[in-house]
Amino acid sequence: MKLPPFHWWRTVFWLIPAISVYTAVLGFVSLTSMLVDRRGRVAHRCARAWSRLILATTGVRVRARGRELIEPGRSYVFVSNHQSIYDFPILITSIPYELRILAKASLGAFPVLGWHLRYTGHLLIDRERAGRTTLRKVAGLMRRGHSLIVFPEGTRSADGEVLHFKRGLFLLAIEAGLPVVPVAVSGSRHVMPKGRLMTCPGDVELVVHEPLPTAGLGRADAGRLAERARQIVRATVTSP
Repeated sequence: MKLPPFHWWRTVFWLIPAISVYTAVLGFVSLTSMLVDRRGRVAHRCARAWSRLILATTGVRVRARGRELIEPGRSYVFVSNHQSIYDFPILITSIPYELRILAKASLGAFPVLGWHLRYTGHLLIDRERAGRTTLRKVAGLMRRGHSLIVFPEGTRSADGEVLHFKRGLFLLAIEAGLPVVPVAVSGSRHVMPKGRLMTCPGDVELVVHEPLPTAGLGRADAGRLAERARQIVRATVTSP
């Protein structure tokens, strides 16, 4: 009988139980903090601590470059390629900003998770009704000094190829007047391949590129901006 790979056993009997403990403890602290910290700063620190613990437990080492290109205290829309469910822990630990995600409004109905997202400053969007309400929420992020992190591919890439970037997120950045920062993540797909319950230690590289200004751009420019960001990310991910 052929036994499953060692990393499968490692994931089931070590990583999953460990993550469950991290999630229970830090999740409780994060949810409790909502009573006194509606800006979500404590929750963000909990999310970063949770992410660091996951990376350390899995044996993921991240090398980040280019962070000096972004201006402290300014709000951005960070756009990243998507290779693995590990991408969010990698990004939130590597980018020294108060990051918020863009999620489906339906997630707000889920107990605990929905409450956490709704009350700690994340954007829950009804895509069919997104418009001025979304812009007002983004404006609120800017006033609080937060930034948005999005995955414009919309799904994880199974082979590492950078997929098409959806223009809607770039239109949001243009209308909100926020610079777009392309972020390239390389190597995370080897940590946990898409569709497999197995994690492997490994090295990941994260490259933050120079912000792309949106001042003076209109709705017709969203597609070109999306493709420009994609080409920047793709060139980094596919380079030797």
